[in-house]
Amino acid sequence: MQPKSFVLKGNVCYSVSPQEVSVTESGYVVCVDGKSAGVFPELPEKYADLPLVDCGDKLVVPGMSDIHIHAPQYAFRGLGMDLELLDWLNTHTFPEEAHYADLGYAGRAYDIFADDLRRSPTTRAVVFGTMHVPATELLMDKLEATGLSTYVGKVNMDRNGGENLEEKTAQSAADTRRWLADVEGRYDHTAPIITPRFTPSVTDELMAELSDIAHEQGLPVQSHLSENPSECGWVKELCPWSSCYGDAYDHFGMLGEHTVMAHCIYSDETETELLCSTGTYVAHCPQSNAQLSSGIAPIRRYLDLGMNVGLGTDVAGGADLSMWRCMADAVAVSKLRWRLVDQDLAPLTTQEAFYLATIGGGSFFGRVGSFEAGYEFDALVLDDSGIRTPRELGVWERLERYVYLAEEGGRLVRKYVSGREIDLA
Repeated sequence: MQPKSFVLKGNVCYSVSPQEVSVTESGYVVCVDGKSAGVFPELPEKYADLPLVDCGDKLVVPGMSDIHIHAPQYAFRGLGMDLELLDWLNTHTFPEEAHYADLGYAGRAYDIFADDLRRSPTTRAVVFGTMHVPATELLMDKLEATGLSTYVGKVNMDRNGGENLEEKTAQSAADTRRWLADVEGRYDHTAPIITPRFTPSVTDELMAELSDIAHEQGLPVQSHLSENPSECGWVKELCPWSSCYGDAYDHFGMLGEHTVMAHCIYSDETETELLCSTGTYVAHCPQSNAQLSSGIAPIRRYLDLGMNVGLGTDVAGGADLSMWRCMADAVAVSKLRWRLVDQDLAPLTTQEAFYLATIGGGSFFGRVGSFEAGYEFDALVLDDSGIRTPRELGVWERLERYVYLAEEGGRLVRKYVSGREIDLA
């Protein structure tokens, strides 16, 4: 279906910068051929003939990008939250992902994941599958049907995966090429992304092969970086030649502005400079980092350095798909870091968390996450009337409390991706 041209009327909010939010009460945001033509207090005459969707007193905000999520882990979310990362992987994650060799099981699980993601605030996502080619293609099929815009990766792991979740190096690379050939030209809104799980599960030989594939085909990359102290120590043992964990990727040309690295909690000066200079995206996953006792990423530092940062729910390390909770948690953990770890790094504001959820992660997809002219028209229409208060609130105050109270009485009424309305039924 081709993107439409239309106008939404409502209380429009979007980020201008990490610290500044544009608010237009009873304003008009215009979509022309799937892209924003801007926000106006009065509708310009040249758009007067476009279909108008009057959202009344509802909030209209840009769509949200979840730039780190594991689709196969959705089936066991909420379990094992009392474990640390490596124990959690071995106890829950790896055994669960082995089930996706069974395409019937994969289909049942991915039906649930795709349906729930469709009805969530997320308009775009960067998604891990499993190492299984048929299951990964099935996941892509199901996400394509939602109308959302996603990157999906066939996971690669040729060491430390256990009996049922470890590939031979050559076979992993060959399967990745076969998967890419299978899906080439198949989708309008779903694209492949090269996915070495993380350095402890990918040998240098396989990392080199995956880098060759990514560069040959111009594909983005996703993985994990500096999430847990034990993991960081493990990488030093596995890659003694590297200057830091990040160098274990950069050595093979895997960092850059088309790469998302999740977590980056323990990135030292060398690694931070590497991420900054290459333009690599950091996916901040605050709920997961707390649940798995990993730590608190120094996001204030990364923002001050002008680094590319977005948010990830990291299901099932994070317990749900809510980008609202992800924003609230980002603010909360930054306060804990400021109070308990480093008082030189001020906590995040809600405005900054909103920026990370919209433009911050959205920019990985291009001009996404804003209503400024020329951006892809991703939008959410929010009804906050069920969140009761006797107070008279301004538009930003209403959005600010929606971040924290969305599950109490908020309702997603409409959702658009590149001008396409997503069915929320």
